[in-house]
Amino acid sequence: MTQPYSDELTARFGFDVDLGGTAEENPWIRQVLLRRTQRRYSDRPVPEPVLRLVIAAALSASSKSDYQQASVIRVDDRGQRERLAALVPDMPWTGTAPAFLVFLGDARRLERITSHPVKNGTLEGFFNATVDAALALQTATLAAETLGLGTCPISVLRNHIEKVGDILALPDKVFPVAGLCLGYPAQQGFISMRLPPEVTVHRDRYDDGATAVVAHYDRRRDARHSLKDRQKSPDIFGTAEFYGWSEDKARQAMSAEGAGFAAWLKARGFDLTK
Repeated sequence: MTQPYSDELTARFGFDVDLGGTAEENPWIRQVLLRRTQRRYSDRPVPEPVLRLVIAAALSASSKSDYQQASVIRVDDRGQRERLAALVPDMPWTGTAPAFLVFLGDARRLERITSHPVKNGTLEGFFNATVDAALALQTATLAAETLGLGTCPISVLRNHIEKVGDILALPDKVFPVAGLCLGYPAQQGFISMRLPPEVTVHRDRYDDGATAVVAHYDRRRDARHSLKDRQKSPDIFGTAEFYGWSEDKARQAMSAEGAGFAAWLKARGFDLTK
């Protein structure tokens, strides 16, 4: 007997994941399993009530100790959008999406609302604010998709932190986690195949051994969406006969991103050694 989510799990992982029994059917779970990033949008604007509802849902996400250290900037001004988009010309949807939000870690607010000597510029303060913003970002993503919108996160903003900080007038202890494009999809897009749960889900203790099956994942993913003709830095690494996800991500990770972000944070009140 085929389980209720067989097609969705196969679409996401490349095979029908064993759930260990029959799971209750739920339309929203199906939607999450089939979710995809959208980079092409129709000209249809996002209605104001829909955008406000997405933001309200985002700010309903869990928050560390109820500190509420997420903030959101709506980038409505066309000039502001164009300045941000110019920083990432290979991601034109940053400028063309009907709506664009920037999710911020906000370790500043706690210090501003009280006369007590709150010190929130430590690594823990930074981490808590980052997680709050990330939870809000993902909640916004799921809420938007539930309402028929498509989304695309833009974390590369941090690679241009000095200019982004100036464009958005970010004060000390407020930093961007990622932007988020929103709009009604102009095309279906594709489902990005994920690593099998046996690699990413551990029981009782961490286990490095399961990474051996990643080679099989590389082959499954290549059969669906090959990267062979889009190999990164062939002048440095050469051209691989088989070029899978593992090789692609290893090459990408050879060049560290976010240069200058730590120094920018330090100059704006964070001491990440404490």
